[in-house]
Amino acid sequence: MAIYKGHRFTIDFDEAFSQGLVMVGEVSPDNEYQSREDRAAGRPARQRVDEVTGKRQWKATVTDPDEVKAKRASFEITLLADVQPVPTTSEVLPGMRPIELEGLTAEPKVAGQGEFKYQSYVFRATGFKAAAGGASKSSRTSGAAESTPKAA
Repeated sequence: MAIYKGHRFTIDFDEAFSQGLVMVGEVSPDNEYQSREDRAAGRPARQRVDEVTGKRQWKATVTDPDEVKAKRASFEITLLADVQPVPTTSEVLPGMRPIELEGLTAEPKVAGQGEFKYQSYVFRATGFKAAAGGASKSSRTSGAAESTPKAA
């Protein structure tokens, strides 16, 4: 039995991010590349769609407080939803809020360049859930994430 490229493994959020995640800023559409000519012609930007689920892709910047390497602590996540997901946790600092993801899957990938390559993961989730750090949430939304692994 072979495991093919792009396989998504189910993983518990607490196992992947033992101290949770902090979202920095807001969720925005993940648009396809638009050339200078397309912009000049006034063509609208097209939002990316996940090839497996068929859901629209949204993006947000997050920070993993458990990551020891500063360059790998903050990264962009991709949220999968028909409508723009809105986390219901309140901000702990301006523009920063704790988040947790449910229905989490991990897809292994190689990151870095040249001789400085390392194992990384693309994380995807079915939604937000209340963060362990405090603020409560009542509604659920859909999402996905990309991250690097923890140092052993």
